[in-house]
Amino acid sequence: MIDINELKFNSDGLIPSVVVDDDTGDVLMLAYMNRESLEISLEKKLTCFWSRSRQELWLKGETSGNYQHIREILTDCDRDTLLVYVKADGPACHLGNVSCFVDDVMPREKESHEKFTLCGLMELIKERKSQKVEGSYTSYLFEKGLDKILKKIGEESSEVIIAAKNDRKETIYEISDLIYHLLVLMAEMNIDTKDILKELASRHVIDKKVKQEKMTS
Repeated sequence: MIDINELKFNSDGLIPSVVVDDDTGDVLMLAYMNRESLEISLEKKLTCFWSRSRQELWLKGETSGNYQHIREILTDCDRDTLLVYVKADGPACHLGNVSCFVDDVMPREKESHEKFTLCGLMELIKERKSQKVEGSYTSYLFEKGLDKILKKIGEESSEVIIAAKNDRKETIYEISDLIYHLLVLMAEMNIDTKDILKELASRHVIDKKVKQEKMTS
């Protein structure tokens, strides 16, 4: 573990700190810490920065309630930059955006694939729940309700089993269908992907399963 005295603060006594969502890996913001704000961050396990414009300490969330709970802090090989992994209580940006990084300087080329994440898909599904779109299959599922969603999950589960007995490519296709419908169910029941990750992390699924198998064998 690196000691704070090994870090290289710049001539103004500051070190740039890149804040990252611990669950999604998305970059939320860039801010600066001085030695005091870093010490406060380590003590409180909440991000605290030095405001260069106001020339004062800034505990993120103190006025907005959007605290950032620190999970881990890394430094680079030169010891002059910090990477801060957090669980955020709300948007990082003062404009209300989840991330401060939203405006293109160089947009993706049209033929390039857009970045895809399960969390991004989940957000899109939630949008279809709150704002129905005509012709949208996702909106249709929400309109039909829980029983329809559960029926589809049952059907897709069976199709995964059948596909797995025959073909790898087909299995990938059917698993994708199943995951999509599970995400719709989660949105219907107000379950977030973070809730599932937290539950899986608390179980240590692999180790417990091995123990169960040993006990029953």
